Amino acid sequence: MNGYNTQASNRLPAKKGSARRKCAAYLSMWRHSQKKDWDAVVRISIDEFGMRRGHDFKTVVSNIETGELLEVVDSHKQKEIIENLSRQASSVREAVEEVSIDMWGGFTKVVQQVFPNAVIVYDRFHVMRMVVSEVKKIARQCGIGKRKEQCCLLKNGKDLSVEESEKLEAALQRDKRLRQAYEYKEEFRLIYEESQTVEEGQRNLEAWLLKVRKVYGKVVQTISEHFEGICNYFISRSSSGVMEGINNRIKLIKRQGYGFTNFENLRLRLLACFTGKGSPSH
Repeated sequence: MNGYNTQASNRLPAKKGSARRKCAAYLSMWRHSQKKDWDAVVRISIDEFGMRRGHDFKTVVSNIETGELLEVVDSHKQKEIIENLSRQASSVREAVEEVSIDMWGGFTKVVQQVFPNAVIVYDRFHVMRMVVSEVKKIARQCGIGKRKEQCCLLKNGKDLSVEESEKLEAALQRDKRLRQAYEYKEEFRLIYEESQTVEEGQRNLEAWLLKVRKVYGKVVQTISEHFEGICNYFISRSSSGVMEGINNRIKLIKRQGYGFTNFENLRLRLLACFTGKGSPSH
């Protein structure tokens, strides 16, 4: 511990009157970060965030059931993520039953190699975002390009106000294909909300894919290629929703800075802050 104490002190700004407090805070974060216990972790989520918009992506791992941030990896490269997560004991990794990820192929291979007994679940919100993006593209083709104009098309139908419903109907009257795309988008959302078993989800999704092929060509292909992982959502309805909340708070922590300028300092801060329920501990 004395060796680490010296390293920590050397990394801190040497401003008189504050160095001791900063050193104590830094070491407190280090102690908290070492307590991340993967034992009994069954369902996890893996996602990424950028240190700069669209650049320098890092990988984050969370416990879906508790909202705790388990690890932050200084990379978004498949090989380096595998190397980092493989440091966990094989007994811990083999105990993980479900991993929720987006459809990036690198994450799929990470799960297959690091968590050999885990079921891959392609995150509901990432899949839904792909369908919504197609509605946005069709809306632009119909001359509805402004975000404000598209809002009623992208929002869940059940959440629309009376005024928004009227604007929606006016937009849908402009093009038959746009109306189909919107109605299919709503049907897709209901598959997630109303299917109670994996088998029911598979049947409903297969029927949807057959029906929407002419409108959602590329989306149909992508969903078909990831069909099993998408339907695995219905096993226990695992998603990366908790991770989205964590990522939003990571953005806030980055903006606030906390005086840290390198990745390791940021990692320590994040692991110390996110102790459970996806919220900072202090």
